[in-house]
Amino acid sequence: MKARLGLALCILGATSAFQTPWHVRGAARRQQPARHAMNSFMEDRLKTLKQTFNELTERLGDPDVAGDSKLLMKLSKERSDLEEVVTEFDKWTQLQSELEDAKEMLETETDEEMRDMSKEEIKELKDTLEALEERLKILIIPPDPNDNKNVMIEIRAGTGGGEANLWAGDLVAAYQKFAQSEGWSCKITEESPGDDGGFKNCVMEMNGDSVYFKMKFEAGVHRVQRVPATESQGRVHTSTATVAVMPEVEEFELEINEKDVRITTARSGGAGGQNVNKVETAIDMTHIPTGIRIFCTQERSQLKNKELAWRMLRAKLYDIQMEERNA
Repeated sequence: MKARLGLALCILGATSAFQTPWHVRGAARRQQPARHAMNSFMEDRLKTLKQTFNELTERLGDPDVAGDSKLLMKLSKERSDLEEVVTEFDKWTQLQSELEDAKEMLETETDEEMRDMSKEEIKELKDTLEALEERLKILIIPPDPNDNKNVMIEIRAGTGGGEANLWAGDLVAAYQKFAQSEGWSCKITEESPGDDGGFKNCVMEMNGDSVYFKMKFEAGVHRVQRVPATESQGRVHTSTATVAVMPEVEEFELEINEKDVRITTARSGGAGGQNVNKVETAIDMTHIPTGIRIFCTQERSQLKNKELAWRMLRAKLYDIQMEERNA
């Protein structure tokens, strides 16, 4: 956040009035048109973003783009990311025009009552413009492109034996409650229960608004020191669990060579009816170059388990790419 604010200040490029002699400032005010101040770099940047938005809108109407589903999704997302800032800039442009009209009326109007009304309108417009510009300063700062994405969260028990499994289970429960409080959907897609409770490994899928933005800082090692329920002599144990937060990745964002993936099927077993137990609905997927293995049994059909496995694999490979890029 500090880095973003620093960038915002650079974009503003505002200079203190004390840096310019008063007589020069007065002359500058007399020569400039009646406009509410906005840094020229910021205004040029907003105009560029609007131009890009319009170009994307035009391209989305191209039949060739409509026939390419991956390109269509990519351009639609780029346009959606720009829509809010363009809408706010259009509001600023309209209010700026209204402010200039009000100032012109004040200069030409002789009726005192009308002049007072113009002054009040100018004050209100300036206040609205100032608030809008503050919002635009934030909107033009490039966001993390993953912030609005859904996530896959993988929780692995670390050091601590059975207590580490319990600690991993506590984290799973905490994240499930947080997802519920945020109105997100949350389901376990892969799990390996601990012998005394909790989880050796658990993967959850979270869907909702700004999930990655709110969960990304949970990634890392979580450590706890406590007297576990399995401890009979009251000794304090130190246990850890590792949390990986992986943004959901669309097919067009990451291409995977199908020759690098080995897929086999199996019976899921457990509860779920005869279809689950008698038909091979489970998917066992291995990415050969990295050795990543995913075993999906949560869904009741092989097709849905396969789709889920591909989503999990893309998320894990993308997470590896992000780590290599940030190293």
